Amino acid sequence: MRKRTIIIIVVLLVAAAVAGRFWFKAKTAEPNVSATGSSSSAAPATAKSTTPAPLEFLPTEVFTTEPAELRQVMLLTGSLRAVDQVIVKAKVAAEIRAITVREGEAVKAGQVVVKLDTAEYDARVAQARGNLNNARAQFEIAVKTRDNNLALVEKGFISKNAFDNSASQYAAAKANVDAAQAALDIVQKSLNDTISRAPISGLVSVRHAQPGEKVATDARLLDIVNLQRLELEAAVPSKEIAQVVIGQKVELRLEGLPQRFEGKVVRINPATQAGSRSVPVYVQVANPQNLLRVGMFADGRLLLSSKSGAMALPQSAVRTVNGGSFVFVIVNNKVERIPVTLGSSGVVGDEPRIEITSGLDFGAQVIRTDMGNLIPGTVVRIAANPNR
Repeated sequence: MRKRTIIIIVVLLVAAAVAGRFWFKAKTAEPNVSATGSSSSAAPATAKSTTPAPLEFLPTEVFTTEPAELRQVMLLTGSLRAVDQVIVKAKVAAEIRAITVREGEAVKAGQVVVKLDTAEYDARVAQARGNLNNARAQFEIAVKTRDNNLALVEKGFISKNAFDNSASQYAAAKANVDAAQAALDIVQKSLNDTISRAPISGLVSVRHAQPGEKVATDARLLDIVNLQRLELEAAVPSKEIAQVVIGQKVELRLEGLPQRFEGKVVRINPATQAGSRSVPVYVQVANPQNLLRVGMFADGRLLLSSKSGAMALPQSAVRTVNGGSFVFVIVNNKVERIPVTLGSSGVVGDEPRIEITSGLDFGAQVIRTDMGNLIPGTVVRIAANPNR
């Protein structure tokens, strides 16, 4: 009985081992099947990924052709200076009593700006006036003496020589009066010159002296500038001066100011500058709001000619190879290489452009960025404008 039991247990163990082996094979076969299925499904995806992605351009890298005004300009540079500017100087030597204005203050023509000490000149005027009164008194005596001697000489009471002597004294007395009057006028003018007035209306730019200082004749006191009219002095090469004529318009841009200002050529220097051989040209610009200041650096564009309705591309959009010019154009989302004929160069706004006379139509989408050697037929797309 015991032996039979052992045999049954052995048979059950063998059957369990065989069943476990088949179960393990079934479990290990399932991952292989799923892996096979995923690899088979990935094959089409791999095949799809081999298709090249479209070449993407930003909106700023594509230029759409449209009619524009192409202008030929000459660049001018220089600093602004006032057409009307003066230096107020001391006309006499004296101590400064008062300066009524400071830098930046506005003055009007004829306004008193500086007062000098008048003590010395008051005394000179008094002295000269005394000399004049004395000369007039002597003249009155000479007049009476001459008139009396004239009556006496007519009646024969005195000689002709005596009358001539009195006539000479009369002439000398009259000359003394004239001289004394002239001396008074001179010192009176010196007294008047102790007060300095603004010769023009404008703004005080520099104050050279202070009250209490003793200044000499012709010493600088104030600088006054009128900002209503300014001018730019620019040097033009002598080989280009023939293109400049009086009255041509100039567009000016100033450092620190966003707006542009319009000026015009008002004068052309008849001589060249030593060394550079360039010719100074003077451009006048109105400044009614006093936005411009003397000494500001200006960039000017002198308009030589303009052409309306021109097809003008950015210079970076045009390629030249072996003497031929072409552009890359997007047509039906593909790149095409289009040969073009070039015209004149100029600017549209502030951007340098070059004219296309044939090869393109308005509305074409031209690649303005140099992307190297693009292959015609390349599929492209234009990214959405992020500002929209």
